[in-house]
Amino acid sequence: MEKRLTTTAMLFSVGFVFMLVCSVGAFFYGIQIGTEKTEAKYEKEDVGSKQASASVSPYQQQDLVSFYHTVFLSYREFQNEWFSAMNKLSQGKTNEATSMFKDLASLAGDKAHEASSVNMQSSPLLGEAQVSYIRSLNLFEEASNKAATQAKTLSFNELKKKIDQEKNYLSASQFALSAQQAYYAAMLKWAATVDLDIPSDYKSPALLELTQWKKLTITIKNKIMADQLLTRKKLTHYYPQDLTSRVDEFVESGQAAKMKVHTVTAVVDLLINTEAVRSGDFIESKSRLYENTLLPQLPFFTSETNL
Repeated sequence: MEKRLTTTAMLFSVGFVFMLVCSVGAFFYGIQIGTEKTEAKYEKEDVGSKQASASVSPYQQQDLVSFYHTVFLSYREFQNEWFSAMNKLSQGKTNEATSMFKDLASLAGDKAHEASSVNMQSSPLLGEAQVSYIRSLNLFEEASNKAATQAKTLSFNELKKKIDQEKNYLSASQFALSAQQAYYAAMLKWAATVDLDIPSDYKSPALLELTQWKKLTITIKNKIMADQLLTRKKLTHYYPQDLTSRVDEFVESGQAAKMKVHTVTAVVDLLINTEAVRSGDFIESKSRLYENTLLPQLPFFTSETNL
């Protein structure tokens, strides 16, 4: 009787220990499963967050518009005054060249400050363009101060020649053209997010045939024209889209075929050398040549502007 009780007690003890081990095992197994599920949940949320962030392009229309109003217009307002002053100088219509260039120097400094008022560095190309425009304005300020001093002793013609060859002016022009090229490259990246058939970048071949040109979208053409102006170191009052429209008109009118011109570069050379491009050419031909084309809603694409 006593032996049976001992055996029973032993079996009971073993069973108890077994149940205890199973319970502890189940507890830790439950913790592991819960942990894995929690980690999987947060990992999924993290991936979703990264994908959502990746899907937001740094080249939204609002970025292009913000750049236009805070950076581009600041530079453009100065450029217009510069061109006006140089035109007066070449025509000998000013007897106060010194004060005129002092005013330009002051204006360049003010506009450089305005162009620095917003941070565009979240959009790489726009950030690059902003820095280049600011550098351009700073160099224009130096060129203007130097011209103001030289104006005291030089004639109009001599002063104009000096300015055209002055290193600060040449560097200022180059930075402005680089900024313009970056801005139009950013517009192309924006277009690629709206229409997946448009490439986010386009590098023109050395010889771009007009047959290929005709197949390109307006945003690609504008970027090519910005490239062309940068390559030529040609600072102009007109926009790249004005040059685009004149090339398209030249091709559409049959003049290119008549003159046996086959490449974009040859047409651009002809148009620039004959001074056949004017600011506003794009707006004048927009309804005829570019109806329903994809362009960001920027003032110089939508209406007549003196800027």
